[in-house]
Amino acid sequence: MTTSKISIQDICSIALCTAVTAVMAQISIPMPLGVPMTMQTFAITLSAVILGSKRGAVSSLVYVLLGAIGLPVLAGFSGGAQHLLGPTGGFLISFPIMAYIIGLGIDKFRNIKGGFILCLAAGTAVNYIFGIAMFCLLTGSSVFTGFTACVLPFIPTAVLKAVLASVIGLKIRTRLGAFVCA
Repeated sequence: MTTSKISIQDICSIALCTAVTAVMAQISIPMPLGVPMTMQTFAITLSAVILGSKRGAVSSLVYVLLGAIGLPVLAGFSGGAQHLLGPTGGFLISFPIMAYIIGLGIDKFRNIKGGFILCLAAGTAVNYIFGIAMFCLLTGSSVFTGFTACVLPFIPTAVLKAVLASVIGLKIRTRLGAFVCA
């Protein structure tokens, strides 16, 4: 008999973080240029810090796939592939990559001075790059307009969400210890 590389514990942890992301996505503030301010990135960062790179990325991928098949887990209780293919779809599509990079900071670089912070910034940057690229591609906007609409208004809250998600995630990770983080 072969043993599975994923345990019931992993499945439950991934499912719980996916559910937290779906709930946090409902905290959404519409913005003038069509890109809403949501708590999705907070939840993605939190999941990556708690679960690490691989399981954090899987949790984010499950969330994106649930939204893609039409379950109302995306911002505003919406769902459907059109959200992944629309102007803000780049943000959603990049969530698994973002989670993997941030989780890598926890898994591999946490004990290196500035390693985790670098991965946190890189994961967030990837999210913004994908978001701007898709926004510009589908709206015909310039990169400057994409940056102004998709990044600039969100920088202060992005920093705050990243710091809070990291602090809370590290506390949860420490409390759960080997139970979740093995």
